[in-house]
Amino acid sequence: MRKTLSIVLILCGFLSLYGQEFRCTATINSQKLLTTTQPYGSENDKKVFETMKQAIEDFVNGRRWTNLELQQHEKIECTFSIILNQRTTATDFAGQFSIQLKRPVYNSTYTTGLFNYMELGNLAFSFNESQPLDFDPNNFTSVLSSVIGYYCYVMLGLYFDSFAPAGGDPFYQLAQQVVQAVNPATYSGWDSKNSRNRYWFMENHTNGAYADLRNTYYTYHRLGLDLMTRDQEIARQNIIHALDGLREVAKVNPNLLSMQQFIDVKIQEIVSIFTPAPQKEQKQVYDIMRDISPINAIKVKAFDKK
Repeated sequence: MRKTLSIVLILCGFLSLYGQEFRCTATINSQKLLTTTQPYGSENDKKVFETMKQAIEDFVNGRRWTNLELQQHEKIECTFSIILNQRTTATDFAGQFSIQLKRPVYNSTYTTGLFNYMELGNLAFSFNESQPLDFDPNNFTSVLSSVIGYYCYVMLGLYFDSFAPAGGDPFYQLAQQVVQAVNPATYSGWDSKNSRNRYWFMENHTNGAYADLRNTYYTYHRLGLDLMTRDQEIARQNIIHALDGLREVAKVNPNLLSMQQFIDVKIQEIVSIFTPAPQKEQKQVYDIMRDISPINAIKVKAFDKK
């Protein structure tokens, strides 16, 4: 795959701006505004939501986030979704914000989920149709651009961790810069007080105590899924090894946000991979899942009965 050259360039630390990396789709659900008596929620005011969708897509797809020159089929697929439930002025909104990220699997048409996350609570932000989204990782410009820019760097980190050991390092560092540029006393979701917010995704992937989490992304995807069309037995063994790495992470912090996010995204895929596998492998997967995520262990419970 052409990713090899890309990974080398990243690991060398060249972060000058070339290439556009994302194929992003934005969805704006304004139904709650249009079916209530809230101000600025009339049917005639729907154009702003179409403009918002286009602005987010232009911001992500048009900006050059790395030095990579990717072909169309190599673009990173992601989705930003906002379910609006409040509009207090012509430019002030609030709603549920979620992100999805996919990764292609080598030598197949299959794409696997890397990130699927909905933020807790409402994201309050301003959006002016006449002003394009502006962004600088070292300087706060707006809530919406900072949140989207932050998650773009997190997604780049996850994506390239799945192709090379510690491949996402430069992007987690940029995500950290975004966090540091926002005043957490003024804007919510950026401090360390809540264990499920933007601060912790960055922290989980830069804290050396959780190095096995980063290794899991590489082993599971590059040495596991990417080998499935070549040697399924070795691929499954590598996936088991990757999951066992999460067990080591759980010993340090059983409630780690990024570990639980990984399991939530992967659990159905894991079930599909190991349903036809030998009983010994199924038992290994069940034992690991029981230790790291009891709430998800029930989804592989049938493995324990064989």
